[in-house]
Amino acid sequence: MPRSRTNGNFIDKTFSIVANILLRIIPTTSGEKEAFTYYRDGVMSAQSEGNYAEALQNYYEAMRLEIDPYDRSYILYNIGLIHTSNGEHTKALEYYFRALERNPFLPQAFNNMAVICHYRGEQAIRQGDSEIAEAWFNQAAEYWKQAIALTPGNYIEAQNWLKITGRFE
Repeated sequence: MPRSRTNGNFIDKTFSIVANILLRIIPTTSGEKEAFTYYRDGVMSAQSEGNYAEALQNYYEAMRLEIDPYDRSYILYNIGLIHTSNGEHTKALEYYFRALERNPFLPQAFNNMAVICHYRGEQAIRQGDSEIAEAWFNQAAEYWKQAIALTPGNYIEAQNWLKITGRFE
């Protein structure tokens, strides 16, 4: 049984009902509807329950079916989120890059890439390699600047970090 028919909480049920109504009234192909169903199930299993393996299966199936680059960007972004949550930062960066290739207006992807680079900079400091740390921090700064340029009112902590470290232009 598809996950969208087994959700137990009120919010998930409401989302499923609204999504199903929209799928019926918006003119889309059966492939697009199926892709959305897998995407929706991936989001719900990943975000609501933390079942990342099932979410990845749903996202990969959605990628197989979805042809729209914009919609694919969000699927790729969510795959990146799962890899980030699993500590697979190299894979996560790859998926964020792929998402941005299809949709360069995803500030959340730039932000997540910056967070990963900042984390790696902190790791390099703990390992005593200040030169590598500085390179990671500079890369984080570039990604945060891109995220902030897209959504100037967001990422206040990143803006403060950029100012404090002298990286804000």
